[in-house]
Amino acid sequence: MRLLLKRLDGPVFIVWDNINQHRSVLVKDFLRTTSRLRLHRFPGYAPELNPDEFVWAYLKRAISNTVPMDLPHLKRLIHPPLQRLRQNQRLLWACVKASDLPWP
Repeated sequence: MRLLLKRLDGPVFIVWDNINQHRSVLVKDFLRTTSRLRLHRFPGYAPELNPDEFVWAYLKRAISNTVPMDLPHLKRLIHPPLQRLRQNQRLLWACVKASDLPWP
């Protein structure tokens, strides 16, 4: 988060689920140190609202019908589709807009 705040100007909007790690003392202490973060939390269980779920779905489809032999093999399989996501704004935005959130 610190790196993100250094790289971006103005308010930063964070949309996240409500897992325990996000409610930790460490996170709460950090959030008190900045006024630039705007937090928007998902309901308790709402994967259809979370754009990250569509990223995972894309990655799972990209490696479907394969059986990784080990963790290094899985990393080699997942690297190309992950790079496509990183380098293709349209593809990444498609994951964001696929969620049921009311995006502008």
